[in-house]
Amino acid sequence: MALAKVKDLVSANPVLVFSKSYCPYCVSVKKLLTDLNSSFKPIELDLESDGSEMQSALHEWTGQRSVPNVFIACNHIGGCDTTVAMHKAGKLVPLLTEAKAIATKSS
Repeated sequence: MALAKVKDLVSANPVLVFSKSYCPYCVSVKKLLTDLNSSFKPIELDLESDGSEMQSALHEWTGQRSVPNVFIACNHIGGCDTTVAMHKAGKLVPLLTEAKAIATKSS
């Protein structure tokens, strides 16, 4: 049940961050996405009634139990280190733009 819910959430949102409200790594990723003017949906697992089940489902699906657990365009990106490294390598903004999570500037 939780795995189906997680997959539905991922497919319904261009950018999804499974997070915990108190986690400093989650805060960093959400701040980075906000600073990039990206739209994203955070799911705070510590505030969801079935958050621990969703976290277990994420582990089963992606092999990653820790948060943040970032998905862009239905693709599992990884956690904080991976997301920040992608940004530093210039790969995050193009992915977000392709997922239509960052509005392209009109000329």
